[in-house]
Amino acid sequence: MIGRAKPSLANHKAQTERRGFVRVEVNVRKEDAGLVRQVAAALSDPARQAEARQLLRRRFAQSPPVSRKALLASAPLDGIDLDRSRDPGRDVDL
Repeated sequence: MIGRAKPSLANHKAQTERRGFVRVEVNVRKEDAGLVRQVAAALSDPARQAEARQLLRRRFAQSPPVSRKALLASAPLDGIDLDRSRDPGRDVDL
């Protein structure tokens, strides 16, 4: 046998890379570790990954930025009095 056989860890890393997986390291609170593991398992499971992605994107994806004009146009104005009084105030001698 010429050369060295690849260590099993290197084989595993190469195999997961070929399948399109990457390693991600996150720091979470101890009580959330199990939940994060379950989310990662759901995302890597072919039977559950589509539903998990859709659920996570719906909840955590950033919405596209809204212009101020669009934001004001969509504001609920029911019950708000927008009429201004025409009283110019008091007379001022300059």
